[in-house]
Amino acid sequence: MDSEIHTIAEAVAARWGDQRPGLWCGERVYTHHEVAAGAAARAALLADLLPPGAVPHVGVLLDNTPEFPLWLGAAALAGAAVAGVNPTRRGPELARDILHTECPVLVTERASLPLLAGLELPGVRLLVTDEAEYGALLAPYLGAFPDASRATPADRMLLYFTSGSTGAPKAALCSQGRLAAAGRSLAGQFRVGPDDVHYICMPMFHGNAVIADWAPALVAGAGVALRRRFSASGFLADVRRYRATYFTYVGRAVQYILATEPLPDDRDNPLRLGFGTEAGAVDAAAFEERFGVRLVEGYGSSEGGAAIQWSPGTPAGAVGRAAAGLVVLDQETGEECPPAAFDSGGRLLNGEQAIGELVNRAPNPFEGYWRNPGAEAERRRGGWYWTGDLFYRDVDGYLYFAGRTDDRIRVDGENLAAAMIENIVARYEGADAVAVYGVPDPVTGDQVMATIAGRFEPLDFVEFLLAQPDLGTKMAPRFVRVVERMPVTATNKIQRAALRREGVRCADPVWWRPPGEQTYRRLTPEDAEGPLVSTRGPSSVRRQGLEPRTR
Repeated sequence: MDSEIHTIAEAVAARWGDQRPGLWCGERVYTHHEVAAGAAARAALLADLLPPGAVPHVGVLLDNTPEFPLWLGAAALAGAAVAGVNPTRRGPELARDILHTECPVLVTERASLPLLAGLELPGVRLLVTDEAEYGALLAPYLGAFPDASRATPADRMLLYFTSGSTGAPKAALCSQGRLAAAGRSLAGQFRVGPDDVHYICMPMFHGNAVIADWAPALVAGAGVALRRRFSASGFLADVRRYRATYFTYVGRAVQYILATEPLPDDRDNPLRLGFGTEAGAVDAAAFEERFGVRLVEGYGSSEGGAAIQWSPGTPAGAVGRAAAGLVVLDQETGEECPPAAFDSGGRLLNGEQAIGELVNRAPNPFEGYWRNPGAEAERRRGGWYWTGDLFYRDVDGYLYFAGRTDDRIRVDGENLAAAMIENIVARYEGADAVAVYGVPDPVTGDQVMATIAGRFEPLDFVEFLLAQPDLGTKMAPRFVRVVERMPVTATNKIQRAALRREGVRCADPVWWRPPGEQTYRRLTPEDAEGPLVSTRGPSSVRRQGLEPRTR
């Protein structure tokens, strides 16, 4: 790894003349030199395509094809920024993303053209990478040299969309300097070298694949293998085919891989590390047991305002130790939350007091949102960076993730973290995937609802809940929606906002526990349209009215 690399443009140019294989996609193989040359050609083309005075942005609406990293490199060399366009967006929402980021050029492919049909995109020029016109347009620039001399660390490099669960997605900004620094940090932390191969199966329009997978490979001179779209069944075959040593994941990707049929030779693979978020301790242990590969759960806010690094000695379930300036604050009082208390089994005992929002009071690299001052102000309240994520910390300063702030559920005046309940319900033997969220209580606050993908048997589920020593008196789900497959985003994150909006009035079977009843029964249309009774009840009722049944 070259510690002198401070811009992405420098990292691209550094590969000029390197004839080792550097990029794989399907049957296609490019040398590092060819990647650098391809980026230089596209940079020269982009410089001529950008209208005078235009914002130097280029939209990229592609699957994980070689053109995606080539255009990332091109943008860096040209002093432009890439806006990764989410292909799961549709119609006016898709047009809004492209127009909001002010992209005079949009790079796409024929497979994505139906998404753009009928959209009003004034001033946007399409480049369709698998059409003859694109090759002819690019041809005059194929001899370009990757000149990184004009790039600076402050140059805008990425505009990547964060979650739009509470409104339109926000385009977070990332400079060349911050992206290069992230690449150097991860390459150093995980000892990435030129002989490594990074497998990119997460979509490159999302920050995870670019920041945590592509960038460390680029600055270290490692190879990159692309998967057009994530495939659980194709994962191990790809890893072996490309001799991949490192991959990143988000959402339920690890769970989908574990759901494939186990084979005796699963541990025969070249992987040494997986890095990501939301795998969970149970799935991480199962992955290591089956494939012989350690998963490192990390944390970094999408916007770059806070990060937590895992280090040797980090307790099971913790993300890492709090760096200077990172604190957990009560959202109402602004005071620091007390340390977590655990029982002998390691279960959290004082979640109501210990869980708060993670805040970074130290200087941080958050660079804002594109043309969204209101969202920036919300993140920078009081001069500090508020992550929007819930955590708790132990007495030794280790931090544990407890969900998003909008996943907070308030039941009978108590604040509950959906992630905590989710981790408990995920132990249920029939559950392949679990999402927990709040639905409105007819009087005030929320009621707990869970969606379970897999098998659900109401009597067994009640006994399961009663056997969980860390299930608080307000935590048991009032409603359980049963689905064949959990709805997820393009990055394999559960679509909790959509589940929350649909609530109990959905097409899937929903089970519920009416007040005073011991077990779950099917929710009828009359129940759903009637006045659902609140979860309030005498404090003496165990587990929100749950009592053990006799065999």
